[in-house]
Amino acid sequence: MKPYDPIFADTPGTGLGYPGSYWTATSGPVPADDGVAPVAVDTDIAVIGGGYTGLSTAYHLARRYGRQVTVLEANRPGWGCSGRNGGFARMAFGRLSFSDMVGRFGRDGARRLFGSTMASLDNVREMIGDGAIDCDASEAGHLKIAPKASRAGALEAEAEVMRRELEYPAEYLPAAQLQRDHVGGTQSHGALRIPDALAVHPLKLSLGVLRMARAAGAAVHSSSPVTAWQKNGATHRLTTPHGIVNAREVVIATNGYTPTALHPELRATLFPILSHIIVTRPMTDAEIAGSNFITGHVMTDVRKLMFYWRRLPDRRILFGGRGLIADTPWRNANHRDYLLRELIAKYPALDGITVDYDWHGWVCFTRDFLPRIRRATDDPTVHYAVGYQGSGVSLSLYAGRLLAAQIADDAGEAGIDAARLPLARFPAHALLRIPQRAMFYWYRFLDSRG
Repeated sequence: MKPYDPIFADTPGTGLGYPGSYWTATSGPVPADDGVAPVAVDTDIAVIGGGYTGLSTAYHLARRYGRQVTVLEANRPGWGCSGRNGGFARMAFGRLSFSDMVGRFGRDGARRLFGSTMASLDNVREMIGDGAIDCDASEAGHLKIAPKASRAGALEAEAEVMRRELEYPAEYLPAAQLQRDHVGGTQSHGALRIPDALAVHPLKLSLGVLRMARAAGAAVHSSSPVTAWQKNGATHRLTTPHGIVNAREVVIATNGYTPTALHPELRATLFPILSHIIVTRPMTDAEIAGSNFITGHVMTDVRKLMFYWRRLPDRRILFGGRGLIADTPWRNANHRDYLLRELIAKYPALDGITVDYDWHGWVCFTRDFLPRIRRATDDPTVHYAVGYQGSGVSLSLYAGRLLAAQIADDAGEAGIDAARLPLARFPAHALLRIPQRAMFYWYRFLDSRG
């Protein structure tokens, strides 16, 4: 069977089960959805995609605005990256650093954008509280770590920019303080500490939002990919394997799993890239002592090919990074071993630790590395949120809230100006896997330099 690749495939599948991840193994009973979409459905708004964005959109439309909403999910709610990610709910807008925000949008624009990222994190907290979602949420903070001493100065400067320009209490932790209070190892040469972040169980969070959306009155249909889309007059006609869904408005919430031919607005504008995660067995007392891996913060490092990791509540370590070029099953085991070697390179005291779980999923990049939350250029009844650049836990849930307000013409819910820009197309989109390989080699070379 040919490996799935969103650039070429029409759908990610139909009715597939959740991956064999740590999250799947620990999520508990999966709540009911509304089953496959029936033969004929008439609805106010059809939402394509049942992850964070789609479920949040459905919840807010039904709960806040009383709209009739039908969610169409190809496999199961939370099946994509919403149930596969590392569970880092933090303040992020694409690949922009906070210094980048100031340089690109000026002080006032950066402050507005930063305020939106703070609002996105607050929205996660609010939804968890409103839905009484048991997703192992903890106030974690975010450590952005310098893996080489030569990169620590940039993090110290970033902390200063955040304090001065954004009036946010970021702090720089020198290597000794980082290794004493948070985590040791050979690649902990200082860190930017951002106090605001949550660590969550991502699949439990997805399933909690599923419950909220259905309780608010939205219908959520699994095993219902959209296989064709036509517009007849003012009505969107969406074909599923079982029938037709007629809707006045449509939301595209498929992110890294967006078929290239789904809608002309998105054709050749998205670059899906695999991200791969391992989860180790629980650390022993000696391993914890040897690495001083005591922090509850979520962590990323300063690399072109970034790693991300955290300690889980049961003393395991979650460690992730870029995945393979193609989803080739026989090579996934090799990539699992590669990630384990990189983890041990950071923390030699963990030599001998083993991997209990590994899985992967598609994250979504745009040409300018910025997310989009907007209406289609040529059809105001089509809305989409895509391109979270691998940092979408907070923003995707917030995007659902913003899309709902956009559909309801709620002027009281401010959008994000930087997310309304038109999408640029990738040249030779069908051939992107070829330069991607060269890009990864180049980035690995840059990451190896001092």
